[in-house]
Amino acid sequence: MASAAMSTLNLSSSPLTKQQLRFGATTLTTEHVSGFSSARPAPSLCYSSSHWRAVKLRPRRRPWRRAGNRVVAQAGSYKVAILGAAGGIGQPLSLLVKMSPLVSALHLYDIANVDGVTADLGHCNTPAKVAGFTGKEELAGCLAGVDVVVIPAGVPRKPGMTRDDLFGINAGIVRELVEAVADHAPAALVHVISNPVNSTVPIAAEVLKRKGVYDPRKLFGVTTLDVVRANTFVAEMKGLPLADVDVPVVGGHAAATILPLLSKARPKTAFTGEEVEALTRRIQNAGTEVVEAKAKAGGGSATLSMAYAAARFLEASLRGLDGDGDVYECAYVQCQAVPELPFFACRVKLGRDGVEEVAAAAAELRGLTEYEARALEALKPQLKKSIDKGVAYAQQQPATVAMG
Repeated sequence: MASAAMSTLNLSSSPLTKQQLRFGATTLTTEHVSGFSSARPAPSLCYSSSHWRAVKLRPRRRPWRRAGNRVVAQAGSYKVAILGAAGGIGQPLSLLVKMSPLVSALHLYDIANVDGVTADLGHCNTPAKVAGFTGKEELAGCLAGVDVVVIPAGVPRKPGMTRDDLFGINAGIVRELVEAVADHAPAALVHVISNPVNSTVPIAAEVLKRKGVYDPRKLFGVTTLDVVRANTFVAEMKGLPLADVDVPVVGGHAAATILPLLSKARPKTAFTGEEVEALTRRIQNAGTEVVEAKAKAGGGSATLSMAYAAARFLEASLRGLDGDGDVYECAYVQCQAVPELPFFACRVKLGRDGVEEVAAAAAELRGLTEYEARALEALKPQLKKSIDKGVAYAQQQPATVAMG
């Protein structure tokens, strides 16, 4: 596959303030559109752990070319499918992905209401080509030739609900969609957002195993929102520049299974015991904080921040596919970081085949504070129960025949 743009979308001020971006026949100044960054590690679409590491990115084909005094945008080389694109997470996520210079084609799928989203995004003058697909009969076409599949499909949380309460509906949705991925895009990276992630990722793994195409390096539970929240809350509490903060968050993606390792936060920061407890509780219950706040206006869950976090993780995955040798993110993956847990959220290195290594995870779990060590032990049985629940569900389901 041809090399895609190495850099990322810059949502802050652009260095090309007096130049112009040209998309087809339309020319915009960068005062109107933040623009595409150069190959330098400038503030990007999302602050990632590799951003904190301050490693200079190796220049690759830039997402723009010069034409006289103009800058002409160029599309990337990667095709992305979003399954559940018309939903509360899917719509803002689709917009963010449409803006990425790494993406050449964006396929949007849902059971209804995709046409309007597709038409709306199609008016955005960024290079990625958008196509919509509605219903199961069009799912195969949506998945054909894609490099990454992102799955936000399913029902959202409501006030009083836990992520596990979503299992009864979302488990079946994820199973059916991953079966289609196995049939029509077996080599794609799969990003699972649908809750409860602690169970839906094991479901996806079992489906892929049954289909004979499981590659643990290519299946991810997207837990990036926990990292995004941890970074935000720590920066706010300590008055730190947000771009400098990186807090690894391990375990799972539900309540007490979420464990921010504040002792491993970068830059090194001192916390009192009270601050550790308050930050940990807030990070673990941040989703409920949003659900309760939105209940005042009729209901909803963390859709915008989740879309942002999913876009950040997608950007990292695409950079890994493109050969960037220094991309690290936390994700819920199959690994041996904690031997008794077959799936665990930890920091992984991303590469051309997905997960390249998880060696850093074991190191981060050494030298924990007493508080973190107790919390890690406490989350293990709860996370193991969720994993086993997903595996049992998948194994009880009958095999299906490929469609399309």
